[in-house]
Amino acid sequence: MTPSRTKRSSAPNLGFEKSFAADGHRYIAGCDEVGRGALAGPVSVGIVVVDLVAATGLRGVRDSKLLQPAERQALVPRIRRWSVASAVGHATAAEIDAFGLMTALRAAGSRAWATVTDVVTPDAVILDGNHDWLSARSQGALFDTGGGTAPVEAIGCTAPVHTRIKADLKCLSVAAASVLAKVERDALMVALAADHPAFGWDGNKGYATEGHRAAIDAVGASEYHRKTWRLGTLAGPGMLRVESGG
Repeated sequence: MTPSRTKRSSAPNLGFEKSFAADGHRYIAGCDEVGRGALAGPVSVGIVVVDLVAATGLRGVRDSKLLQPAERQALVPRIRRWSVASAVGHATAAEIDAFGLMTALRAAGSRAWATVTDVVTPDAVILDGNHDWLSARSQGALFDTGGGTAPVEAIGCTAPVHTRIKADLKCLSVAAASVLAKVERDALMVALAADHPAFGWDGNKGYATEGHRAAIDAVGASEYHRKTWRLGTLAGPGMLRVESGG
């Protein structure tokens, strides 16, 4: 199957979002993360809110991994106009090292949530995947920070969160959120690459390519690397093994 056919067959829509209207919901937020598997840079969370009363389809939107960089960039202003609110939040590599990936994801999501709720408070959230790392109520049970203070705003997501596997392929709001998060995070990595050219972040965006690992072996980790992870070609004791990806 050709890539173009794959794109057409996987076009997301608002079908799942509109199912929430039966419960009296009007504003539905799609949420997705990028940067989970990177060696360097932040983890970033996008949130896009749609109004079920007014929302229509948005041509060209796909999960960000199925789009070329120029396609993603062109979609950003269209997504911003189409949604009633949208935002991207970030958590740094230092926060990931200090508090763990799941807590950092929630911190990034809480930051995006705070921005969208300045405009509208969603009635429900569709979160890509099968684990709710976003809900404010999850922090105490899921995120042990060893007695430290997690990098999370006082008020996180308080709306009901509905996890859905492959929501970035099926749900238009989630696919749109993935595009915004990917474009914004990629831009951050390109900007950082100017001062750290050895790592090739303008191309690999911080992910675990062979060249990126070799550069870490050669010059050492930067302040933007996740130092508790396996970074170079040789794993250190206790380091996480991570692969390239979203």
